[in-house]
Amino acid sequence: MTNPPIAYSADLEQIEDNEAETDASLEKSFDHILETTAQDYGRPVRAVHAKAHGLFEGTFTVDANLPPELAQGLFTQAGRYDAALRISTNPGDILDDNVVLPRGLALKVEGVPGAYLPTAEGDAQDFLFVNGPVFATARADQFAGKLKLLAATTDRAPGAKVALSTVLGFINSALGKVGLESSALAAMGGAPQVHPLGETYFSTTPFRYGDHVAKFRLRPLSPALTALSGQVIDTSGRPDGLRETIREDAANLTGEWAFEVQLLRDLDRQPVEDASVEWPEEVSPFVQVATLRVEPQDSWSADKVQRIDETLHFSPWNGLEAHRPLGGINRARRRAYRHSADFRVAAQQGCPVAHAEAPASQPTA
Repeated sequence: MTNPPIAYSADLEQIEDNEAETDASLEKSFDHILETTAQDYGRPVRAVHAKAHGLFEGTFTVDANLPPELAQGLFTQAGRYDAALRISTNPGDILDDNVVLPRGLALKVEGVPGAYLPTAEGDAQDFLFVNGPVFATARADQFAGKLKLLAATTDRAPGAKVALSTVLGFINSALGKVGLESSALAAMGGAPQVHPLGETYFSTTPFRYGDHVAKFRLRPLSPALTALSGQVIDTSGRPDGLRETIREDAANLTGEWAFEVQLLRDLDRQPVEDASVEWPEEVSPFVQVATLRVEPQDSWSADKVQRIDETLHFSPWNGLEAHRPLGGINRARRRAYRHSADFRVAAQQGCPVAHAEAPASQPTA
């Protein structure tokens, strides 16, 4: 029998004395990489997850009759919402798909009622996932030290793109869009490319879940998606092979993912501040609370590129107070994501490298 869920309290977070210094170090390294990629492309690009492979519009349906411990925040009552979905690769550099890297999935549930965080933009709840359950580092200060060394090795030479992708992968690891394992880095360019639509995606960091605390997971549910799990995509000679394959499959695919919640039940085995620890399912299993559904569509249409890829801003700090991001990694994401967006705005407003991809009022990170 599982333990009851632990009640949310601000005391669950342990603020470190050096977090301001960590944020400043991250921003300095971030600036070097943002400026490098802006010079490379002649325009600012997303600091993380620059390259998208698939863009979808769908529906997010909250299950009816959830038990009280799961009927929290967005999931308090049954409902159906429009949703936007972006599948991407983790670096802030736009690489050939033969470079194998972890995947990210950003989900925006639109038109959600409720009390929002002060940092939120619009009336939407964002969820950010990656295809791995943990981070490479436990805390943001550990990451900042690694990033400082790695950022110093970057340059603007085209031949340095793969090395730069490694740096940006580490950035993403610390900031929360990807749980980047050393094995994934070691496999860059060598491991098989599996189909992103068949992957299971994890939030990797904890969030407030109304009266409780939880991590989130998005798991392929429909046969059309589970059939793609582990399917290898040949990207030889196809720099945008993942995008091309997803677009071909999406034209005839009806896909459903189970949106699942893993409640905090044991602080010793489910730490809030250590992002490198996977919460054991035997302590607290994932439970479905909603379904994400997409119908057949063009996953790279011009209108989706404009609205989802170039305009929407995805951040875990865009959302309800009931789903406040928790832990040091998430606290670092708040300032770093804003810093990245501000860089793009400044570039769009007159920096020589600027080439607007989105209105300044809606920067992307």
